[in-house]
Amino acid sequence: MITLDIVSRQRVEMIDITGEVSRAIAASGIASGLALLQVPHTTAAVTINENADPDVARDIVMELNKVIPFDDRYRHGEGNSAAHIKSSLVGASEMLIVEGGGPVLGTWQGVYFCEFDGPRHRKLHIQVIGG
Repeated sequence: MITLDIVSRQRVEMIDITGEVSRAIAASGIASGLALLQVPHTTAAVTINENADPDVARDIVMELNKVIPFDDRYRHGEGNSAAHIKSSLVGASEMLIVEGGGPVLGTWQGVYFCEFDGPRHRKLHIQVIGG
């Protein structure tokens, strides 16, 4: 297992980690198989989306914040219920196909770490399985 350290700088943000994920997969030495990406936090997530235009990530964050507001009479005492909800909706894991020692992604696709309760120091686990 490979663990990436990620530092978020905003309360809610999408951090493009495509390069780090690609390097981690290459470092595993596995040329063909699968890579499981897993976020071990309940207020963060991982997703795949367009990384050619940064406005896409900004639009996703903007809409998530509209649909799931920070303050909405939540009962959870820590004050971060919106982050928990966003994390559940986006998801804590992604599976990537590995071929040629790297992830198989579409032309416009990138891997994003989604911070919903930052800024924080976070982790992303990657398990590469040959096959």
